[in-house]
Amino acid sequence: MSDQKLPPPLPPRPVDGPGSPRDVPPLPGMHPIDTARLPDAIREELEAPDPVAIDTSSAELTDGLNRCPKCGSTDIRHKPGTDLLVCLYCRNEWEGERVEELFGFGEGIDRLKGTVRASGARDIAADAAVLMTFKCSGCGAEVTVNTESAMTARCHWCRHVFGVNEQVPNGAVPDAVLPFRIKKDDAVARIRQFVDKRRLFALKEFKEQFTPENVVGVYLPYMIVDGNASAAVAGKGEIKTREYTRGSDNNKKTYYDADIYQVERQIDFTVDDLPLESSTERGNLDTRVNTNNIINTILPFDTKNAVKWNASYLSGFTSEKRNSNVDQLQPRLEDQLLSIARAQVEASTRRYDRGVRWEQEQLDVHGTRWVSMYLPVWLYSYHQPGSNGGMLHYIAVNGRTGETMGSVPVQQWKLLLAALTTGTIIEGIAIAILAGTS
Repeated sequence: MSDQKLPPPLPPRPVDGPGSPRDVPPLPGMHPIDTARLPDAIREELEAPDPVAIDTSSAELTDGLNRCPKCGSTDIRHKPGTDLLVCLYCRNEWEGERVEELFGFGEGIDRLKGTVRASGARDIAADAAVLMTFKCSGCGAEVTVNTESAMTARCHWCRHVFGVNEQVPNGAVPDAVLPFRIKKDDAVARIRQFVDKRRLFALKEFKEQFTPENVVGVYLPYMIVDGNASAAVAGKGEIKTREYTRGSDNNKKTYYDADIYQVERQIDFTVDDLPLESSTERGNLDTRVNTNNIINTILPFDTKNAVKWNASYLSGFTSEKRNSNVDQLQPRLEDQLLSIARAQVEASTRRYDRGVRWEQEQLDVHGTRWVSMYLPVWLYSYHQPGSNGGMLHYIAVNGRTGETMGSVPVQQWKLLLAALTTGTIIEGIAIAILAGTS
């Protein structure tokens, strides 16, 4: 540590007069800053495009209502087991337009720069209301839709159907929806089969209260992300050259000799349709209080088949509202991109049979595209009482593929008894008893 005398401060510049800022007029024909001569970090920040919104709003919905293209009725439902909509008045059937082709979401991923957001992925306005009131054009009555759990409602006087169909500029309405394909009866059967295989160890109260008919179809909010990125990783890799043992009997130990190498890898890659939970409640993966992680195990969804947002697909189902913005989800995206990068370079490190320990990692995200989407899940839940509020167990069924996974509360003494029956613990106890009596 050293002390270095600083030069005396310069006298303040005059506000007016020679040498003052006002005394130096801008040069005529002054050219803009040449960003090519700036440091890379500053240049990239200046040249990065502003966040762009891809307009996915339903321009054809002049009154915000989805109507049958044949008769104009608003009494529309999703046809179970298909991606079709059906008019309950004239029985006309049609399918929504796929956003992949309609908006080109599958194109240009390797050329993405900056942050590109579709209409429904915009930041949620602070004043975005949960309760929305519509005036019925049929009879004039006022109908309220609670968008926290539903996106459709029916006029209780004339049966006119309302839906939150327009992408209002507050980030509350998604860009796309992936309709349910798995019917409720099928989901119930899958959940029943899942529990039956685990019934032997299940908690008594759970078995008594198990009613899979109470399963709920829910549309969960996700951000579907395309990304263009580069990553660099560096660390130590080991190749085993010799294996030997020393000692005898209970003191015998195995040792390894290995050659150690400095390993560095760099990769450019893209990701297509990476799903991120955009509900803070679902994104809470605290396994001490819930089993939200179960929902991740039923991925993937065939998001390429998602259709343009239409609230009619949600009739008869519940939904959860997105409450996370792009900036809040960026750290989770970067974690996932780094995981993908590690997996990409794994094939080139197989010669290091003792493994590679990555000590340095760098990620550069060149560009991303964000689309807000509803994905279909059948859910069965059970609350197990206990300390700190207990545990919330879920059994989930992918509403497209039928993939099923869940958490069943178990009785610990039954697991212990099963372990004893196999003999593994009995053998350990017997050895301890013999050791104590010898």
